[in-house]
Amino acid sequence: MGGKVNGRTQRGATGLALVSLGLGSAEVAAPGTVARLVGADDGPTSRAIVRWAGGVRELVAGMGVGATSAPGRWLWVRVAGDALDLALLGSVMARNPSSRTRAAAAASAVLGITAADVATARRATRHRLRSDELAVQASITVNRPVAEVFAYWHDFTNLPHFMAHLEDVTLLGSGRSRWTARAPAGREVMWEAEITAQTAEELIAWRSVEGADVATTGRVRFQPAPGGRGTEVHVSIEYRPPGGRLGSTVAKLFGESPDQQIRDDLRRFKQVMETGEVLRSDGSPEGTKASQQLRQRPAQPLPTAS
Repeated sequence: MGGKVNGRTQRGATGLALVSLGLGSAEVAAPGTVARLVGADDGPTSRAIVRWAGGVRELVAGMGVGATSAPGRWLWVRVAGDALDLALLGSVMARNPSSRTRAAAAASAVLGITAADVATARRATRHRLRSDELAVQASITVNRPVAEVFAYWHDFTNLPHFMAHLEDVTLLGSGRSRWTARAPAGREVMWEAEITAQTAEELIAWRSVEGADVATTGRVRFQPAPGGRGTEVHVSIEYRPPGGRLGSTVAKLFGESPDQQIRDDLRRFKQVMETGEVLRSDGSPEGTKASQQLRQRPAQPLPTAS
């Protein structure tokens, strides 16, 4: 049913599992007390409903949520149980007008838990459906003014000068561009992207258009570095590589870790902005793109083909 959920979602699911186990234990051990607390009568029927429809259900849901690293399905079971609890409390309010205050207070508490259940279940489900996506983040400080750093990155045709796997970016107009990149095993991947948000000298965000070979979103933020040391550049990229996680694993076997790649790209970006070039070769016979310069040995041109 998908990969593990992220840390925030897992922490939320763990908390809700503990709520289920605690409440379920109380309902099974003392159903009459729980019934009176919510305004119901302390009769055999109420006790049976509290113990079995409430307590046992909560215990099963709590164990289900806590026992799996992909708890989305069990979280939705909790949501269904919340709906049942609200319906039962509504029945209590209708049958026992004198107990409406206690039943309404219980319903309010259940509504709060329902909101948490729904939010966590939605996050877990989204992560499950997108479990093959990879996310990388990196940052660097460039000793140049924010306006200059922003302007260079904003012209996407400059990106191949420091992004090693990027061969070409062609501007198509209206905020759209066509990207061509080298993939593992000599493959070439092409996709179109569009700018989704931008703030002058502060933010550029983009995403690939629907149907692209690589589903990707990216965001880069620019802000003045403390002490007048230039510009802090913060990059966050999410993408679904060709071939899913298998494709990513193959890439890492060849030393092409996405995390390391973006850090290396940012180091080259710093070199380009501060010195005007990537410091790889005196001759640079293969051109100025990072993908070509990486093939050269430092301080000497590539050997000519025999």
